[in-house]
Amino acid sequence: MPINHAALTPMHIGTLESRNRFVVAPMTRVSATPSGTPTDEMIDYYRDFARGGFGVVLTEGLYTDTTHSQAYLNQAGIATDEHVAAWRRVVDAVHTEGTPFIAQLMHAGALSQGNAYGAETIAPSDVAPRGEMLSEYGGSGRWPTPRSMTAADIDRVVDGFVAAATRAKQAGFDGVEVHAANGYLLDQYLTDYTNVRDDDYGGPIANRVRLTTRVISAIRRALPDGFVVGVRLSQTKVNDFTYRWPGGAADAEIVFGALTRAHYLHIASEGRDFIETARLDDGRTITEVARAVTGLPVIANGGMHDLDQAAAVLEGGHADLLSVGRGALANPDLPNRAAAGVGLERFDHAMLSPMATIANSRAWRATHALR
Repeated sequence: MPINHAALTPMHIGTLESRNRFVVAPMTRVSATPSGTPTDEMIDYYRDFARGGFGVVLTEGLYTDTTHSQAYLNQAGIATDEHVAAWRRVVDAVHTEGTPFIAQLMHAGALSQGNAYGAETIAPSDVAPRGEMLSEYGGSGRWPTPRSMTAADIDRVVDGFVAAATRAKQAGFDGVEVHAANGYLLDQYLTDYTNVRDDDYGGPIANRVRLTTRVISAIRRALPDGFVVGVRLSQTKVNDFTYRWPGGAADAEIVFGALTRAHYLHIASEGRDFIETARLDDGRTITEVARAVTGLPVIANGGMHDLDQAAAVLEGGHADLLSVGRGALANPDLPNRAAAGVGLERFDHAMLSPMATIANSRAWRATHALR
């Protein structure tokens, strides 16, 4: 039976109107062509989320240049005219459903395990990443040690993000989300053990957030005011699930305070029991701090397909919107199901095995009944 739920109310993000508070989280799908071009399969994949009632759809992370930024083989890009033309078809399909569509812009930095362009990995410092490459995205073994970036490298990265944002607008996207989370390049600058620089981009966290600030400001200057620019942040990483900002709430206030030129903040997963796992040393959740410091809309992520938790996050003032990843893979129509009071299918990790492709997820959904 139909239900009333806080997540089913509308919300604005900059100039965009979302029909509800459910956002499709960025999810790496390694399903583009070898040249990074979106496929017809990706048109259907993203359109399904729009038809399923999601208020906003975010793309997977799209690499920004044809040198160092690619993270995985068959990752989608937004770095060439061919990419733009193909993404325009995907955007048109999502817009046909009346749903805003935002492109996430991503530079892998040291966490690159497949680069079709053959470049070496770069990072703030020549520190090998922790852990091993991700088999779900086609990797194996230890990460290589990256080359420490020069001042010229930093400038080129900023220019690459701006060029990618410009291409995203040309493709028809309503905005971009700068990926500064999960251990990728911009997060490598934020993280104390991967950034041992002694220049303006290293040392105290106010310096370590500077590259992300530069990227956001440069995109805002280059694109019209109505083009939405968000930023995704996290403490945890794909190769380090336990990391937390050493300064706790004090670090969070500095980071968020530096990013007020963004139109929204997206805080990546802190765990499925979000209100507890996202709690900082002063008792507030990290998303609460983001809202208080910036006054911007804040998206929370981590188990938000649990409708009880989703309600607690919104009604408790922890966040304004909810991004859903694995729950959306199992339920592309999750908002429609929630509105109708229909049960959800449970996510099964087999959807991402042996690789996290669209084809594998679809095959799982085709052979499993509601449970």
